[in-house]
Amino acid sequence: MTNRLRAELPSYARVPPDLLTLRVARAMDRSLTVVHRLYGQQHAKNAGPALPTRDTGSISRAGTSVTIGDTLPVDDVIRAHRIGVDVVWSRFTQEMTERGAHPQELLAVGEHVWSWAADMTVRILRRRAVTEDTRPANAHRPQEPRLEEYVRMLLLVPAGAAAGRGADTPTAARMPFRARAALGPTDTGRVIELLQPWIAAGPGRGLMVTTVDGDVAGLLAARPPALLRDLVVGLGAAVPSCDVADEFRSASLALRVATSFELAGVYTGDELGLRTVVVQRPDLGERLVHQRLAPLRERGEEGTQIEEAVAAFLEHGLRLEAAARSLFVHPNTLRNRLRRFEGLSGTSLRDPADMAEIWWALAHRRVHGPVGVAAPPDGPEP
Repeated sequence: MTNRLRAELPSYARVPPDLLTLRVARAMDRSLTVVHRLYGQQHAKNAGPALPTRDTGSISRAGTSVTIGDTLPVDDVIRAHRIGVDVVWSRFTQEMTERGAHPQELLAVGEHVWSWAADMTVRILRRRAVTEDTRPANAHRPQEPRLEEYVRMLLLVPAGAAAGRGADTPTAARMPFRARAALGPTDTGRVIELLQPWIAAGPGRGLMVTTVDGDVAGLLAARPPALLRDLVVGLGAAVPSCDVADEFRSASLALRVATSFELAGVYTGDELGLRTVVVQRPDLGERLVHQRLAPLRERGEEGTQIEEAVAAFLEHGLRLEAAARSLFVHPNTLRNRLRRFEGLSGTSLRDPADMAEIWWALAHRRVHGPVGVAAPPDGPEP
């Protein structure tokens, strides 16, 4: 493994060989101890092949004061850690397969091993973030953005994939968010500037913010005002750091839904209501499009005008004159088109259930495009 680290990671190639060998031996021993312990727990349940007794004391005691991870780039440290876990797990599965271990039993252990590995990755980033922000002002500071990487890990590593995160020191609840410009390309600096009064502070008072696929993301100490109209922001619930990743998925979905409906401001998934279902369940929307809107396609330009009339009528809260003004037509013209729609589609614009389905069909077309209206999809009707 030492040779592999030197070959793949230039920063590790510069570490003195004796020191690296000692450090790797200690890390490998610790990883093997975890794997053996996890297998022992599974073995107690399933009575699989027993493991030989391991003597781990000598290596664990050696070099306990040796630390090289804090002097290397954090990305290299994380990659080295994952290489080590991969090597340990490969050797362990080979040994236990030779001993007749059942594949299902090894898979169960493997899930715990990689959860432990994810947890250790989180701990590496947390330690580096705190270390960098507690050094003296005149100390050397590597260029890697420690706090940003720490925030990224909190957002992207699910709690279920990091065993033991619940045992971390309790932290104040924070709201994960994901944001972009309401119009045009996202200027990261501008988004951070607008949200800065509400962004949570991390170690050393740095902002707990990063970027994810071009969006600005991070943790908020308080909710921004809803009238923040230059941005569209998806919010998760306020939770401790160990649960941030789950809520960040909710925040990402809220951003996706709000963007799909061309909304601006700050939203949680709950506040977006049925719009979220429209985005998540295109199969249901396709069925409603076929039921309520497909008959209009056969009418060509007339069908297009009728669909626009219905959409305007719903968008303006069923106010006929306001909808007519938005279409630049006489109210009687709009009234005739709405009656024509009822006749063609077999629905009533006075029936709340029919109106809900019509709104859903129109919203589906808006979000997902005019796809699949020529034939009904397979499966039962909603």
